Amino acid sequence: MDTALRDVVERLRERIPSPPAVGVILGSGLGDFAELVEDAVAIPYADIPSFPASAVVGHAGKLVAGRVKGVPVAVLAGRVHFYEGHPMSSVVFPARVLGLLGCRDVIVTNAAGGIDKKLRAGDLMLIEDHINLFGTNPLVGPNPDKLGPRFPDMSDAYKKELRALAAAAARRVGVPVKSGVYVGVHGPSYETPAEIRAFRALGAHAVGMSTVPEVIALNQMGIGVVGISCITNMAAGVLPQKLDHSEVLETTARVKDRFVKLLVALCEALGTGRTGDVLESPSRKEAHPVGHDPKRRVAAPKRSPKRKPAPTSKPKARR
Repeated sequence: MDTALRDVVERLRERIPSPPAVGVILGSGLGDFAELVEDAVAIPYADIPSFPASAVVGHAGKLVAGRVKGVPVAVLAGRVHFYEGHPMSSVVFPARVLGLLGCRDVIVTNAAGGIDKKLRAGDLMLIEDHINLFGTNPLVGPNPDKLGPRFPDMSDAYKKELRALAAAAARRVGVPVKSGVYVGVHGPSYETPAEIRAFRALGAHAVGMSTVPEVIALNQMGIGVVGISCITNMAAGVLPQKLDHSEVLETTARVKDRFVKLLVALCEALGTGRTGDVLESPSRKEAHPVGHDPKRRVAAPKRSPKRKPAPTSKPKARR
């Protein structure tokens, strides 16, 4: 393991009151959640050796440890980006620290542009998968075996069971969510309309300049990931207007109450290990993918003849 990584984790353990169970990475303009952490210990990135600092507006640049609904958490209020000139190893450094501090699950958030025309600015989208168009990968180079395998599987990077848990938590607190595929790009220039058309053809619903590297690193470490995109604007060419970063900050300010409510509910659900079917009543509807029409009637499946129940073994404990 990298010496700098080990040293940072050891120093933070001395200052953090208890090992975190859940980690949270906050994207552009989404830092208000960090203010709700109870018994908080806030550590500026500048005070953490080897910790990269972001210079982007909307990223506070501090690690906040404490509790949310009794669940021990560690929150990264702000992230660094590849387009700032940091090497990929630095971009994923804070995420790896969360994992080594003890987080078994990490919620990764971002501000994103809507590619799918059914999305609207202010929508919250659970990420079901991603497309890596950064042109590189954070695992390039020597592989520290203690962090995970050389060739990690990515078929369930945003774990299905955790997405179901997040959707159930959203329903429980009345926060509507969509679901879709996120495409991560290098930046910092916004995409061209032609690029957005190409991304749409690839199956992407939203686009941003973060998240993908961190998710790859966390997945390698065997840490569960829930991804949430706040759709802050429609991508280039979707609407007849130019893009500006101020629009990102304006939208995140408008939806912050819904966003924070969802994060609190999700931290509680992840921390207590409850499953989605416990969090909701049977009458609630499932979160629907972008483009799905919840009003469309679906024919009920034909019932098969009743059969005698087969003998079952002792049920296993559920996470």
